Amino acid sequence: QVQLVESGGGLVQAGGSLRLSCAASGSMGSINTMGWYRQAPGKQRELVATITTGGRTNYADSVKGRFTISRANTKNTVYLQMNSLSPEDTAVYYCNLVNEYLGRTYWGRGTQVTVSS
Repeated sequence: QVQLVESGGGLVQAGGSLRLSCAASGSMGSINTMGWYRQAPGKQRELVATITTGGRTNYADSVKGRFTISRANTKNTVYLQMNSLSPEDTAVYYCNLVNEYLGRTYWGRGTQVTVSS
C-alpha cells in the first residue's frame, strides 16, 4: 500500500505563487510516476503535471510556463511550484502515484488551492 500526503495549499491572490508538496510512503516501487491532478467545482479531475523516476515531465497546456513539477527521490517527495496563479487555477489538487511495475494507481486526499481575483 502507498500513502500520499499533500501540503502547501491555501488562499493566494491572482498573480501570486504557491508550492505544493506530496510525501509518499509505502510500496512505491523503484520505477514510478508521480504527479498532480486538480478538480474544480463542477468539473472533472484533470492532469496538471507528472514526473517519472527518471525526471521526465509532462504538463497540461494550461499550466506550461507557469507551473514546475520536481521530485526528490531520496525523500520520496514531489513538488509543484505554481507561479502566476489565476482564479482559473482554483481547485482541489491531488497527488498521484503510479507504480509502473504493479500497474497500480494511488491518490492523496487533496489540498485546496484558492486564487482570488
